[in-house]
Amino acid sequence: MAENQIAELLIDLWHDLQQPAIFWQIGVLAVCLLAAGAITRQIKAVLRRRREADPSVPRGASEEGLRRVIFPLTALGLVIVSRIVLERWHHVNLLKLAVPLLVAMAAVRLTVHALKRAFPRAGWLASFERIFATGAWVVVALQISGLLPTVIDGLEQIGFSIGKAKVNLWMVLQGALTVLVTVLVALWVAGVIESRLMRTDGLDANMKLVFARLSKALLIVLAVVVGLPLVGIDLTALSVFGGALGVGLGFGMQKIAANYVSGFILLLDRSIRLGNLISVGSERGIVSQITTRYTVLKGMSGIESIVPNETLVGSVVQNETFTDPRVRVSLPIQVSYATDLERAMAILVEAARTQPRVMDDPGPGAFVEAFADSGINLQLGFWIRDPAEGTLGIRSAINLEIWRRFKAEGIEIPFPQREVRILGGAQPAVPVAPVLDQGNPVP
Repeated sequence: MAENQIAELLIDLWHDLQQPAIFWQIGVLAVCLLAAGAITRQIKAVLRRRREADPSVPRGASEEGLRRVIFPLTALGLVIVSRIVLERWHHVNLLKLAVPLLVAMAAVRLTVHALKRAFPRAGWLASFERIFATGAWVVVALQISGLLPTVIDGLEQIGFSIGKAKVNLWMVLQGALTVLVTVLVALWVAGVIESRLMRTDGLDANMKLVFARLSKALLIVLAVVVGLPLVGIDLTALSVFGGALGVGLGFGMQKIAANYVSGFILLLDRSIRLGNLISVGSERGIVSQITTRYTVLKGMSGIESIVPNETLVGSVVQNETFTDPRVRVSLPIQVSYATDLERAMAILVEAARTQPRVMDDPGPGAFVEAFADSGINLQLGFWIRDPAEGTLGIRSAINLEIWRRFKAEGIEIPFPQREVRILGGAQPAVPVAPVLDQGNPVP
């Protein structure tokens, strides 16, 4: 609307408020809003019944967007139709005023929905929705009151130069708003592409992440490149500043850039995948998340470790489930020299076979490892196919079963012993009080 049209609308609305006919407009507006609310509830009920009938179908971006804007758009359509019908007998200035307000409501909800699709884990969107709605209502109020052109003229008077280009504050705000809109559209499209990629069955999970993130990055860059020239900002004027900024950021953000490049390498070569059990340095856990900057390892204790991608690319990584999830677990056991080794080794194998997680092929085996100072070292080796479940529980269960069977068979598990001799022969040997040798009592 032009400024004089807005002024005439406000004057006419003020005159209408002093006439009894204003109740017709209020009643029609109330009926439109109530009808829009009823239609909204019916459509949401239909969508909910369809969702309950087939829960396996994922909820798409278009359905979520429809749920948010169905009320303002329905109310807008009803108000426009009512205004056309009612203006034959009464003034409809109140209905004319309701149109931009409903358009602003729909725009706010669509914008917030696009942000929620682009940043599904962002907790700041709830407060941002209120701030954005307030800003939109302020702009609408300035437009309706006729003050918006005056505010724009004042912003255009505040100018500055970037190189040979002259820029004013209004142009900067226009550029920011245009870039924001184009970036939101790009993020919306990227979210749709990502949701489609994640539902693709014949594509590897890592490749899905690579394509989704590449498409998002390319669309954001394209949105900025397209958005700035739309408001008259020449990109060549920012080339010198952008080059200097790029050099500074390049030196200051080498590690971050290396992590991002390493993240794409990990996603492309598929050496580490989601669900793999890996060890890097002192960290060991299941890969629960791979981003372009870091990888999250969830340890057996539930603690999550954030490992930079550069560390995974430049270090030796033990991937226990890279090509084969089966791993071998060994248990050291020591018996006395008086033990029947063949019987003891048979007991070790039998104790391992009692556990359902121990594989039958290859089966468990017992071995004589060494002849130590205090006894004979045996080793029990067995294979499991689920290392992600941890090995502490199964090792504890097998050790407990071995202890029970050794106790029943009379097989001794020795502890370190030391014999003390007094040289010189002046005094007879006397018993020596037990001492501690590595935490074990020695008589």
